[in-house]
Amino acid sequence: MSQTVADHLLARLREWDVEVVFGYPGDGINGLLAAWGRADDRPRFVQARHEEMAAFQAVGYAKFTDRVGVCAATSGPGAIHLLNGLYDAKLDHVPVVAVVGQTNRSAMGGSYQQEVDLHALFKDVACFLETVNVPEQLPNVLDRAMRTARARRAPAVLVVPADVQLLSYEAPGHEFKMVPSSLGLQEWSTVPDEDALRRAAEVVNAGEKVAILVGQGAAGARAEVERLAELTGGGVAKALLGKDVLPDTLPYVTGSIGLLGTRPSYELMRDCDTLIAIGTSFPYTQFLPEFGQARAVQIDVDPGMIGMRYPFEVNLVGDAGAALRGLLPLIEEKQGAAERHEKIGKSVLRWWEVLAREAELVSADPINPQYVAHTLDPLLPDDTILAVDSASVTNWYARHITMRGTMRGSVSGTLATMGCAVPYAIGAKFAHPDRPVVALVGDGAMQMNGMAELITAARYHERWQDPRLVVGVWNNRDLNQVTWEMRAMSGAPQFQPSQELPDVSVAAFARSIGLHGVRVEKPEDVTEAWREALAADRPAVVEFLTDPSVPPIPPSATWEQMESTAKALLKGDPERGAIIARGVKTKLQEYLAGGEPKFTHDR
Repeated sequence: MSQTVADHLLARLREWDVEVVFGYPGDGINGLLAAWGRADDRPRFVQARHEEMAAFQAVGYAKFTDRVGVCAATSGPGAIHLLNGLYDAKLDHVPVVAVVGQTNRSAMGGSYQQEVDLHALFKDVACFLETVNVPEQLPNVLDRAMRTARARRAPAVLVVPADVQLLSYEAPGHEFKMVPSSLGLQEWSTVPDEDALRRAAEVVNAGEKVAILVGQGAAGARAEVERLAELTGGGVAKALLGKDVLPDTLPYVTGSIGLLGTRPSYELMRDCDTLIAIGTSFPYTQFLPEFGQARAVQIDVDPGMIGMRYPFEVNLVGDAGAALRGLLPLIEEKQGAAERHEKIGKSVLRWWEVLAREAELVSADPINPQYVAHTLDPLLPDDTILAVDSASVTNWYARHITMRGTMRGSVSGTLATMGCAVPYAIGAKFAHPDRPVVALVGDGAMQMNGMAELITAARYHERWQDPRLVVGVWNNRDLNQVTWEMRAMSGAPQFQPSQELPDVSVAAFARSIGLHGVRVEKPEDVTEAWREALAADRPAVVEFLTDPSVPPIPPSATWEQMESTAKALLKGDPERGAIIARGVKTKLQEYLAGGEPKFTHDR
């Protein structure tokens, strides 16, 4: 039997060392599915519950590896469902390749069933987009999709019509208008111009109070960032996607920055005279130094992202590690660097004490959401992978979870989409079946799509060497992040018809499909529930009934935000009494902190 286009597509993916494809079936890819059967399920087909979840799983796989994530979907609705996950990949600069079916070529333009203009659909999201019309076209198109996705750190889309999948494969020949192709993409690095490096060094050497801001683009440059901090005495703040770039155990690491950030990071930016931004496009300029206050240098591998967010004096285009290796020999060690680090370290220790007090001393009904994250932190193994959803839980992850060892963590950064954490976690488990994975999720995201995707975890968990996939759910019966944004930014009270959620027990659902499930309704049971979930012999859901009235107060709330929130409460917010009580007591902890820090583990 001759090899079909679909057979060759899977063979080519194997030659690219693709081990897993996340997808959902449909008749637009029937030829491809039949080829999978002939290929003995290589690469492995992982069936998600929805195409959007398949795309998120590919994103999670790619985020926690140095590889391209691959997903597959049928034509029409299947292709449409991929979009949100692919936009997540685009905006967070993650390499993903989507293989998508299409109706037969003979039916194109005939308003046929499930016929969608896929080039119009994907043209904004894809860095490379092409349809395979003849067999000879396939290897070049697939190879370019893999290479372009990796090189541009973005999604690429390969469309294969249903009838083309069934054609006999023929390789491109050595003749006119044939495009032969080859496999492979070697590692490479981009290095800044030497004159630009000298100018950047002049800026850094002239400063006295250096602030360093790192994002996910600095992930491969940990040693170089540490050395830069040691030479300059600079503190290091982290954009949320860069939370795992450096461990929080280093005394000069001030933690996350922004609305979800820490007071020491806010103070670092407020007081600096020099800013070095590495591998980040952090968008919230109000948390950067005042314009004109600091001289600034940016390092980024993408020329299209350089010079943004702040009036940078020198822009270095290059890989973070390569750029810093060129810059570091030109940096003069500053006098008093150790003393400045000691001062920053004391500020950070005091902040951890404030957080501990907020989590442990602020009573709530029934459980303080901060306490749930605060209690989890010391229990996490040092090789944990964390996947975090977009919700008020993101605040508690950003502030209370400390990175150490080889821990990894990620969120949907720029798109900030709900529903990503559970599929991210499943993608991470297929990438690292020997490591513990923890997803932190709100009840809104779980009800949106997370509960269904638990079925995927139940189906595949026996293939993972380490059974630990723990889903922690903050059940507060409220779309809490949006509720707080309405109060603080719009002066609007909680609108219950849009914000209130039904109390659905995710733990009970988990038990119904054979997973471990624990529902926690009292603060004294929180620690043991986390321990039980982390020790389970299968994926576990631990669900906490948390208080929606505990405010995620920014490190420096503006007068406008406080005034807006007050107006919302005066307009009859149903939670106004609890909000005032929790808010006052939470803020009070900043003024009561002092003396010997109270921590549940050594930071």
